[in-house]
Amino acid sequence: MTLLHWATISPFLLAILIPFLYKYLRSIHTGWFVLILPVVLFIYFINFLPITSNGDVVKEVVPWVPSLGINFTVYVDGLSLLFLLLITGIGALVVLYSIYYLSKKTEKLNNFYVYLLMFMGAMLGVVLSDNLIVLYVFWEVTSLASSLLISYWFHREKSTYGAQKSMLITVMGGLSMLGGFCLVYVMAGTFSIRELIANVDLLTGSTLFIPAMLLILLGAFTKSAQFPFHIWLPDAMEAPTPVSAYLHSATMVKAGIYLVARLTPVFGGVPEWFWILSGFGIITLFWGSLSAVRQKDLKAILAFSTISQLGLIMCLLGLGSASMYFGMGEDYFTLAILAAVFHLINHATFKGSLFMTAGIIDHETGTRDIRRLGGLMTIMPVTFTVSLIGIASMAGLPPFNGFLSKEMFFTGVLRASELSIFSMETWGLLFPILAWIASIFTFVYCMIMFFKTFTGKFQPEKLEVDHVHEAPIGMLISPIVLGSLVVVFGFFPNILAYTLIQPAMAAILPSLLPDGEVFHVDIYHWHGFNAELFMTFGVIIFGTVIYLLMKKWTKLSIYMRERDPLNWFYDNGVSGTISGSQAITRIQMTGLLRDYFAYMTVFIILLCGYTMIKYDAFAIETTNLSGIDPFMWVLTLVFIAATVSIPFIHHRMTIVIVVGVLGFLLALLFVVFRAPDLALTQLLVETVTVVLFMLAFYHLPDLRKEKFTPRFNIVNLLIALGVGGLVTAIAFSSFALGSEANLPTIAEFFIENSKELAGGYNMVNVILVDFRGLDTLLEVLVLGIAALGVIALVKLRMTGREDV
Repeated sequence: MTLLHWATISPFLLAILIPFLYKYLRSIHTGWFVLILPVVLFIYFINFLPITSNGDVVKEVVPWVPSLGINFTVYVDGLSLLFLLLITGIGALVVLYSIYYLSKKTEKLNNFYVYLLMFMGAMLGVVLSDNLIVLYVFWEVTSLASSLLISYWFHREKSTYGAQKSMLITVMGGLSMLGGFCLVYVMAGTFSIRELIANVDLLTGSTLFIPAMLLILLGAFTKSAQFPFHIWLPDAMEAPTPVSAYLHSATMVKAGIYLVARLTPVFGGVPEWFWILSGFGIITLFWGSLSAVRQKDLKAILAFSTISQLGLIMCLLGLGSASMYFGMGEDYFTLAILAAVFHLINHATFKGSLFMTAGIIDHETGTRDIRRLGGLMTIMPVTFTVSLIGIASMAGLPPFNGFLSKEMFFTGVLRASELSIFSMETWGLLFPILAWIASIFTFVYCMIMFFKTFTGKFQPEKLEVDHVHEAPIGMLISPIVLGSLVVVFGFFPNILAYTLIQPAMAAILPSLLPDGEVFHVDIYHWHGFNAELFMTFGVIIFGTVIYLLMKKWTKLSIYMRERDPLNWFYDNGVSGTISGSQAITRIQMTGLLRDYFAYMTVFIILLCGYTMIKYDAFAIETTNLSGIDPFMWVLTLVFIAATVSIPFIHHRMTIVIVVGVLGFLLALLFVVFRAPDLALTQLLVETVTVVLFMLAFYHLPDLRKEKFTPRFNIVNLLIALGVGGLVTAIAFSSFALGSEANLPTIAEFFIENSKELAGGYNMVNVILVDFRGLDTLLEVLVLGIAALGVIALVKLRMTGREDV
């Protein structure tokens, strides 16, 4: 493998070593060993900046399942490099933060860092994979690792609930996404994203194009918490704050954003892609900001804020995708893509710092409830300063980076509403209206966070600690670094213009760039007195008024309902699924073997019968039948008589004998049909079975002379007749259809190839050992497992105190 491949899987390799480091080096916090990896990876990936800035890419291939078109292909361009730097850079800051946030004395750090490294490696794999199937594998690992991180404090019911919810929703979306990938393969014959982009025409003309797009978007929406799948994100806040700062502000929730951006060259430009992304994005933006105002927990406010901001980015990607179809260039929709990429960076910086400061407040005061906080400005001045910067940027106030991308967002929705495409002349006006209202509520919850936490009266009697003080410097370094980036990117936004933003835009909209040209990126604060600036003034004015009237509207019942009402559908859906499955289980799992056989045989009868009827597969051919010898008639009649007599026998011992006779008669049939090995096996098995039954009944004195009256059961009769009829129909039909089509039989294949391919003359042995070798191997494995189980039971010595 190449160095780039090793970099991708390096977090998984380190995760394997973590338990040993934790066990033998307990005097050192495990995080110090983990911190080295994201720092090294960040430095390594920075070296790709000159390559992607020049429009070049790096591609490395390792074959995996080449016969199915699945290779571990890693691909570095402007878009993937942007995410790589976010994953490793913020990952390093989160690990440093966690060293001081999580105590090595009270926390199981080996579990935490194994899960964190699993997640980091999975995210690297997602953004580097060129193959859709490999991307899906890493995608599902992110869901697994994130649920493990959310349930890190598994003794808390809310943590396990949040982990289960995130797992169910994101994995459901992931499975639908896999279905979309398979449809894409059916259309284009490849899983390579590069090849799909180069052959878009193969997809757009197919009837499977829209279904594939919808399935893939379902996966992206569930991962990036788009309405109505956003409900898992607030409950994921039960995870430790380092997890929230990493997964739910900078990485995991951005995976769906990455997928949409990556596949925009494939699906972008069609009306369905445009409206789904922009429509659901603007609704998510609005709903998230409105819901955040109702929260009383700092992390809950940030959670709904993240939902809102993700909706903003998704909306911008949707609006910008129209340029794929119309080719309008940077004057129109490419500005939306520019805003999406820039806000992606900005959101990672200010939201990461805010999650960390919220964790610091919780760590030092024992609570995140804004009703119990207040007056922390002078007690925690550094935390206050960093929070102020992050909150101001999130609110879209100058001179911070959030103001720049928010103004660009306003420009994008205003210009989009003016265009006569995709029915925007009628519905387009909703975009600036909803964007402006959502921005007002964003400003409101930012004011709530700031004033309720840092101003007002300090209330130590409501806190869970005796002494509140500033966090240690180690815990402050990471949020200070992110807060500093908020300021730097605000004052000097163009330092990112042609290093990160323009290469990422080129990866999202490659068809709009003639060879050798680049998108023009020039970000600055002052654009004159335009509509965007007046919208910002309106946001500040109306947001301030709403906050000042807070005492009135907080009395409304809706304000007291912090929990998202859409959780009702999830909770009832899960409980209904559990109740339904329990009801089915009670019906099906009766504890009786005969019931299980009945269920299986009925299913087989219905499935096979339906298939034969649908495809008109039932046929009888009598012309090529051979003659039947007289002794075969006698043998058959005896076989039938023994079988029919079983239901009328009143003694269990007699039943065992008659069943044994049937087995020996079957062995005789094998001899007649020249299968001596099967006959020998049947004789041995039947002899042992009969002897074991006889011994068992002989040593049960209450049953030796027991008489019983067989009960007639019409259901059992119908099932028996159905199985017999089905087997007979399949036998006749396979013989007849084979004769009619004059197709070679499988027996002819074995006759011709047993010696040549397997080197054996005994066809039965060759079939078992070579042609069915894997099946036989698994059978031997099952027998081996059963043998081990028997040995364990034989050697088990119970003392009687196991349950004490």
